Amino acid sequence: MSKKPSIPKGTRDFSPSEVVKRQYIMNTIKECFTTYGFQPIETPSFENSETLMGKYGEEGDRLIFKILNSGDYLNSKKKFISDELYQERNSNEIAKIISEKALRYDLTVPFARYVVQHQNDIVFPFKRYQMQPVWRADNPQKGRFREFYQCDADVVGSKSLWQEVELVQLYDAVFTQLGLKGTTIKMNNRKILSGIAEVIGEADKLIDFTVALDKLDKIGEEKVKEEMCSKGISDAAIEKVQPLFEASGTASDKLGMLKGLLATSEIGLEGITDLEFIVNSVDDLGLGSTSLEIDVTLARGLNYYTGAIFEVAAPEGVKMGSIGGGGRYDDLTGIFGLKDVSGVGISFGLDRIYLVLEELGLFPDTVSATTKVLFLNFGEQEGMYAMKAIKALRAEGVSAELYPDAAKFKKQMTYADRRGIPFVVLAGDKEIEAETYTLKNMGTGEQESLGLDQLSEALQ
Repeated sequence: MSKKPSIPKGTRDFSPSEVVKRQYIMNTIKECFTTYGFQPIETPSFENSETLMGKYGEEGDRLIFKILNSGDYLNSKKKFISDELYQERNSNEIAKIISEKALRYDLTVPFARYVVQHQNDIVFPFKRYQMQPVWRADNPQKGRFREFYQCDADVVGSKSLWQEVELVQLYDAVFTQLGLKGTTIKMNNRKILSGIAEVIGEADKLIDFTVALDKLDKIGEEKVKEEMCSKGISDAAIEKVQPLFEASGTASDKLGMLKGLLATSEIGLEGITDLEFIVNSVDDLGLGSTSLEIDVTLARGLNYYTGAIFEVAAPEGVKMGSIGGGGRYDDLTGIFGLKDVSGVGISFGLDRIYLVLEELGLFPDTVSATTKVLFLNFGEQEGMYAMKAIKALRAEGVSAELYPDAAKFKKQMTYADRRGIPFVVLAGDKEIEAETYTLKNMGTGEQESLGLDQLSEALQ
């Protein structure tokens, strides 16, 4: 017997109804991107390994899918791998020899590579959006997959904080159009985190500190402290950051706490000033369906962030990880040789947004992959009569189709019912003679005889 087919863990097939709903979300996001002046680009699904490795921190690097080179690596005549290296079983060094390419982990690092390669053709500041799949060798769970789409918007070539203000508004515009009320845009600043590491005497452990802090909502306060201890951060230093775990109240309250904690840190105070400008500007402009909140424990584990960082939480009561995130990166292109090009960007988590809209029943009834009207097939002459009407309806933008076979009436009606097609048209000898069409509403069972123009009006 043949083996039952399957797909890799962490990937999915999408049915027609699912694809249409996903396209509805993507079209909404794309429309907002365009309205805000962002231009589309696309990059390859895989990059040279050296482009990606070392850009996401140690944990991120482990999640990068590597692509094997072609060739027989153990062939002693070709000597891809030396006997010494083979005996050492050094997987990291061997990987560099047998894999020179990798599937992209996100869209930001490939975008930085794109900017450097095309710098002479780009008009700065450059506002780009990109909507493509990415891959991560993660542990699959609800809302977390190994293959998923990211929908990114970035601006490079400007250090102005108005860009952060606009990106907050962009988040709000998308979620407002999707009818997703109650989302929370959480914001912090990596300068503040750097300042905290400085004042507690652990500046050299900034990455370990932020990676642990970023897990607070997943593993809780005690586990975060345990991880910090395991990374060599002293008990005294951890005690000094206790105000972070206890922070509450308004944005003003949290900023006041941070000013006290970071009074001796120049970079920390700079981060506070940045946050104040963004919060005050957004307050003056107003938001529709979202709220902006300062989260003093928000860290985001990616190493390339240098300023404001964002994370979007689903409405309260929906159990889901973040549905968006991003931040400021002042020198991401520097890793590819182009210095002093500041950038800031955000990403929408398409797959998680889909799950949230589905759970809350927020997809409009008009979002459907279903044909609007099916013409029943009673034979060759009747089929041609139907096809002429179908051609005219399609020209008017009405989705219409002919049942391909002159099958039994019951079979054709069952097909329409199972497909969820709302209308069927009967066109037999009587209709041909009268130059009419009998339109049947599958929901109510009502029927009416209409001319072609009337039929088009009824189906618009």
